[in-house]
Amino acid sequence: MKDREVRKFAHFDIRSADAGEGEQDELYVEGYAATFDEPTVLFEFDGVEYKEQLDDKAFAEADMSDVIFNYNHAGKVMARTRNQTLQLSVDDKGLHVRARLDGTEEGRKLYEEINGGYIDRMSFAFTVSESSYDRENHTRTIRKVKKLYDVSAVDIPAYDTTSLSARSFFEAEAEKEKKALARAKKRDEVKRNILKAIAKSN
Repeated sequence: MKDREVRKFAHFDIRSADAGEGEQDELYVEGYAATFDEPTVLFEFDGVEYKEQLDDKAFAEADMSDVIFNYNHAGKVMARTRNQTLQLSVDDKGLHVRARLDGTEEGRKLYEEINGGYIDRMSFAFTVSESSYDRENHTRTIRKVKKLYDVSAVDIPAYDTTSLSARSFFEAEAEKEKKALARAKKRDEVKRNILKAIAKSN
């Protein structure tokens, strides 16, 4: 679990399809687990908002060989790429997810809760291999996702909970910026004192 991060972005679109007479209905949910180039406030410190966004090439080299779909990143696996009940695709908007949930009792129950509007968010768990940070705009850009572990239906609004690794990243950046500001103020103070001393000597 070390270095694994979790992000919550998108709403679901619900779709149900009939498999045919005498057969169980196929129950699908689909939507975007991640969207590109949309800075989202992830952390706030001393009145400064720290943001994060996904580069549109973030998933180009990601390991998505065996990704599971579950609820709140825990419990029973309800769909997975390995048995083709979970389909992932990347387009101009982001990471699109289509999961078939009728294969398990938990999946069918979750579908009903999504269909009823009780759960309408999705998130994904991943590790990062490359990112950059724009100090001027306080924005981290995830350039490359190393591995995608799961996509999950979640009942918590986007970014209400932040993974420890992401939070520690922004806390470290905030501390660096605070120290840099303190050094700049110190330099300005020294300059003012020198100018005052020169003025007095004249």
